[in-house]
This record gives sequence, structure tokens and C-alpha cells, in this order.
Amino acid sequence: MTAESSVASPAGQQRVPQGAVSVLPPRGPAAGRRGTEGRRLRRPRRISPAPLWFVDGGAVLLGVLVLPAPHRYPLVFAVLAVAVLGLNRRARLYDTSAVPGMLDELPAVCGRIAVAWAAVAALSPLRSLPLAVLAGAVAAHCATACAGRAAVHGLRCRALRLRPAPALVVGPLVTARRVSAALLRQPDCGVRPVGVVADDAEVLGGTGAEAELPVLTTVLEARRALIQNGVRTVLVVGAATRVEQSAVLRALAGHGCVLWELDADPPSYGAGGHRPGAGHLAGFSRRLLRPQGGWRPGGVGKRALDVVLSGALLVLAGPVLLVCAAVLRVMDGPGVVFRQERIGKDGQPFTMLKLRTHRPADAHEAATRWSVANDQDMSRFCHFLRRTSLDELLQLWNVFRGDMSLVGPRPERPYFVAEFSQAHAGYPARHRMPTGITGLAQINGLRGDTSIEDRCRYDNAYIDNWSLWQDVCILLRTAAQFVRPTGS
Repeated sequence: MTAESSVASPAGQQRVPQGAVSVLPPRGPAAGRRGTEGRRLRRPRRISPAPLWFVDGGAVLLGVLVLPAPHRYPLVFAVLAVAVLGLNRRARLYDTSAVPGMLDELPAVCGRIAVAWAAVAALSPLRSLPLAVLAGAVAAHCATACAGRAAVHGLRCRALRLRPAPALVVGPLVTARRVSAALLRQPDCGVRPVGVVADDAEVLGGTGAEAELPVLTTVLEARRALIQNGVRTVLVVGAATRVEQSAVLRALAGHGCVLWELDADPPSYGAGGHRPGAGHLAGFSRRLLRPQGGWRPGGVGKRALDVVLSGALLVLAGPVLLVCAAVLRVMDGPGVVFRQERIGKDGQPFTMLKLRTHRPADAHEAATRWSVANDQDMSRFCHFLRRTSLDELLQLWNVFRGDMSLVGPRPERPYFVAEFSQAHAGYPARHRMPTGITGLAQINGLRGDTSIEDRCRYDNAYIDNWSLWQDVCILLRTAAQFVRPTGS
């Protein structure tokens, strides 16, 4: 089973990925019970959480072994293990329906380890130990658990990249096909659509479309596709409140599939609040079809992080900026700072600062030319600044002033905001949050001349699932990319 991967240009031109799925022909009354060559159909195999249990149990043992020999009580180890595993299970840290990043779950893992140790130490002879000894044991426990979980998640991510999990997409035909095409354009997301489930009316309405993924219209067809392809992931798009009660979804859930709801359509402009969920899939906000917790407001925390980090980085990057500005002044003459109007939160314009690497011919070119990354008129030093993103360092001043944030959707010029808002329904919704220097789209490779539709999806998924820790994770991943810069 193959899929063609393509990325749309800002003009919106793109090829539609195509795939194929084999659906078994009817075999009479027994068709729903037996598969190829008469074998009895089996439920998809679930991924075992045993490796995570083993990692957490081993981390407890190492934490206890750090204690002085007289205090390595077997009962303490047993109680700690039960407490940590119980707290982790309650927090769904053994849920194998998705593969989280270790940074994403680090606060939950370390927080529960600290709570378990505090409770056990308060109720056991460990309370006589010095605080530094207990802190060392907790630190060793946390480090081992995080390293072990990172290894398990890394192996699962690698396996999914090599063999993406097959999935069925359920919902209105047009929306389901659009989501399927987007997932096939992102092969590293770990999910590969193998079929679209839609009702008869929607199928009739799409008879003029190109042949894409097969359209399944009955419970029997969906069940056969599920068994033949080993599907255990179902993605629900569109009118979820309607399809949740459909016979198809009930049958798929009863066969052991995990049902995820994807926000295929962007929220209306100005919409607030958090859509409860478990993150995103290729930029689509994703959540299990069950009630979840609410949004954690964090405007003050985000602004505090921006002020502290941007101020510190401005001080540290000051000498670098001065050297770059001096070289530009010598090589290209006066005017080393480039000022350009960009659109920020709630559609408000602001002046963004960069080191000048290109001199537009006129104001019209400055406002409407999409990219100058490959301009032959730029000097080698200017190409170096763009490739290493050093020309973006002045935007730290925009962050410190409050025009931008460190993390958020990238700001664009008014001309392109108007163009993209007409071409892509989700583009205006990006302005619900302050624009940023880096963001979820950028760390997923969507920089420069890449698909605006994909950028919209990632940006809105970032906003829908915002948390302060997500900002920290994005900043760390951005810093890691500096060692292998690609520029814009």
C-alpha cells in the first residue's frame, strides 16, 4: 500500500495523494465472521503497556537503591511501586492509543513520582533521612523513569514511521477525503488512512470526484476493511455528534478500535476556550471520544515567560547582533535594520524588526514578494544570516515589547493575510493568539515555501491545545534545530 506525498505551494496547488485498500467481497451469510482463505476474523491486536510498567518499576527500584543500605526496605519499594503505578494509571500514562513526547509528559511523570515519595517518606522510617538524600533518590527515580519512557516512546515512534498505523476515516465524504489527503502528506504522523466511511447520500454527491481512498458505505464493508488491514484507529471528522451514534462507529468500537475525534474544520474567528483533548495529529486537534478536562488559562504565565526569556536572550545575543550589524554595515552600506508591517493578534498590525538581508526594489515588492531565500543578489553573509536564522534575532525586541510572543503562529504581511484568508478557511483563526518567532508548524518543518493549509492546521492545533509546557517544549525543539539550521 503506497501513498504519494506532496506539499502544496502558497498558491494552493497540490496533488491529491492516492492509496488503495482491499475490501473483501461478500461470502454469503458467513461473510461477517471469516476473512481471507476462510480464517476466522480476529480483533486488532492492542499495544501492550507492559514496557512502560517495566520502566516505571525499574525506576522505583533504582530510586530505592540510591538510599543508604539500612533504609532500603523491601516494603518501601513495594508501596512506592504500587503508588507510582497507580498514580500513573489514573493519569492515563499507560494509554497506548497515542505516542506522547517525553517532554510533553515529563511534568505528569515527575510530579507523581514526587507525590508518591513525599507520601511514603512521611508515613515510613524514611522521614528520618536528610532531605538532601531523599531529594537525590527522587531525582534518580525521575531521571530513570523519563529516560526509560523516552526510549519506549522513541522505539514506538520509529516503528510507526516505518509502518504507519492503518486507520479508517469516518465522516462526511468531502471532509473525510480532505483529512485523509492531509494525513497522507504527513507520513511521519504515524497514521495511514486506508479507507473512508461515509453514508450513501454523501457517496452519491461525490461521484464526480477522482478515485482516491475506497469509500465504505456499510457496517459490513467497514468491518472487513478493518480486519484485512489490522485497523485499530478510527478517526471521526465532521459532525461527530451525529456519527458517534451511527451503527458503523458502534461496530468499530465494539471490535476493539480506538475512536478519535479530529477537528477537521477550523474554529470561527475570535472563538475562545480550549477544546479538551490529547494533542494533535498532523496539525488536526485530536481527542478521544470521551469527556475531558477544561482549559487552563495562562495568559499571564505566557507573557512572563516571554519577558524573562526574551530579555535574557537579548542580553546574551547582544554581542552577536552587534557583530552581524557591523558586518552588514561594511558590506551593504547603511540601513542594517529591516522594518516591515506584519499582522499580529486580533488582526492588529505592528512593525516587525529583522536584520536586513535583501533590499526590495520598491514598496510593492516588499509587500507582495513571497520569498527571497534564493535571491542571487544577496551576499554570502546575508545567505548565512538567513540560513542560520540570525536575521530573526531582532524579533526578540518585538517579543519584549509585547508585539509578539516567543511561540505562536508566524506573523505575515497584510497582503498575504488577505490572500490566505480567502483561500484557507482556518487562516484568520490563527490570530486568536499573539504571533511568535517559532511555533508548532515551524518545528514540524513548515517554513518558507510550504503548504499554507498545513501551517493553518498546525497553528490552530497549537492554539486549541495550548499550555505553558507546550511552549517550553516548542522552544527546546527550536533550540535543538539550531544545530542543523535550514533557514527560510
